[in-house]
Amino acid sequence: MSLAKVPCTIVTGFLGAGKTTLVRHVLENAGGRRLAVIVNEFGDVGIDGEILKSCGIESCPEDAIVELANGCICCTVADDFVPALKGLLDRPSPPEHIVIETSGLALPKPLVKAFNWPEIASRVTVDGVVAVVDGAAVAAGRFADDPEAIARQRAEDSSLDHDNALGEVFEDQILCADLVILNKADLMSADAVASVTDQIGKTLPRAVKVVEAANGQVPIDVLLGLGARAESDLASRPSHHELEGEHDHDDFDTFIIDLPAFPSQQVLADRMVKAAEQHDVLRMKGFVHIAGKPMRLLVQGVGTRIQHQFDRKWSAGEARQGRLVVIGEKGFDRDAIRALIAG
Repeated sequence: MSLAKVPCTIVTGFLGAGKTTLVRHVLENAGGRRLAVIVNEFGDVGIDGEILKSCGIESCPEDAIVELANGCICCTVADDFVPALKGLLDRPSPPEHIVIETSGLALPKPLVKAFNWPEIASRVTVDGVVAVVDGAAVAAGRFADDPEAIARQRAEDSSLDHDNALGEVFEDQILCADLVILNKADLMSADAVASVTDQIGKTLPRAVKVVEAANGQVPIDVLLGLGARAESDLASRPSHHELEGEHDHDDFDTFIIDLPAFPSQQVLADRMVKAAEQHDVLRMKGFVHIAGKPMRLLVQGVGTRIQHQFDRKWSAGEARQGRLVVIGEKGFDRDAIRALIAG
């Protein structure tokens, strides 16, 4: 019976790790497979969906890319995820493989559990959970929690009543993985790669392959066809949130900045760096119009690391309105960030 099920690959990973780039690479190298994508947004603007839809891949048309923008996918299983999955399965030509890109703040285990829901249990299976890790960020210690240091800090500061929320999210994604992609390995030294790989290995409770990558370039046969049946293997995927019915994202905040046209991409990048340096910004991602350019600029930032590229031409009659999603820890100064970036 499991052989008749449509395999699904869950792509998880922290903010800016490169999940969308990886999924786009899968679509562009589908090898004739009929694919579908469910992409989850943290916020109400479909940035990731727009990136994927601009691929123009025949085996994954735009109507096979479903965006869920009503909050974290692991918190809206009944209302959003299950109906979206059923809608894809009920298509006249259902997909042969479904790729699910979670938001950077999602815990993957509740989503894996959802595959046991009666409405979909007989129709789909989790082929594998792929965790994308920003190797350069982890090497710099951004999400590498030291339990002893945290314990000392908690003992000294009575206001701390829980562990680092970012570290828990990061570890939960690794703990659930069937494959770990160490992305941005080209930005790391050999020693740093070895150190992060060792750190990931110590986090994992079981043997999981770690694959180095640059810009999400991983052979599709490495990503698809893992045959993990993860929904039947929940016990080997521990979680920091095991005893919680669901989790919330009260430690994070997100908002959207409407952007004017910019004279150059460097002007925008410089402003984003300044905002990240002066405020607690984790992630920025969006589109912008560069004056005099016929193509739309895709811009992404993780901390002070900013990347940008022209991804497609503006469509005829399309409003050249830039938008940027900004994600950070609760309490950052929205007005100040907006003023720094939009001017």
